Amino acid sequence: MIKLISEKIIRIIKNKKNLEKDLNIKIKNRGAEIYLSGNPEDEYIAEKIIEALDFGFPFATAMLIKKEDFDFITINIKDYSNQKNLERVRGRIIGKNGKALKTLSSLSNCSFEIKDNQIGIIGDPDCIKGAEEACKSILKGSKHANVYSYLEKHQVKPLFDLGLKKLKKEKQ
Repeated sequence: MIKLISEKIIRIIKNKKNLEKDLNIKIKNRGAEIYLSGNPEDEYIAEKIIEALDFGFPFATAMLIKKEDFDFITINIKDYSNQKNLERVRGRIIGKNGKALKTLSSLSNCSFEIKDNQIGIIGDPDCIKGAEEACKSILKGSKHANVYSYLEKHQVKPLFDLGLKKLKKEKQ
């Protein structure tokens, strides 16, 4: 059994039935405390999804963690920026009218959310590496254009079957 404390308990209670059905776990809550019970693998995935929901991700995006084997990480802004004006640093990540965040999202194939002094990223583990490096670079003061070109150069290319494997022949 895993115990979590959630700030946005209402979002989890609203989606409780869907979470229990999709994740094969039982969810109990007492105040802001959430108790998860089920098999250990399902508990781990449920814990990640509930953390993502609590962080502020939409329900559909958080459920990608289970359905597509995505991962969820958080980056603390204070760890990578030595500036005192954290509002300005958050503004660099978001960009004018959210343009920088949308560009980061489209180039890295990941979903981003910003909460307080943290950045949350949901995506494929291979793509998250590049997205995390891009965020760290912007937090340290790199130019946006340089970060975007880094992401374009280091995009993860999907693996295609080239037909090199031998096919098993059926006996007649």
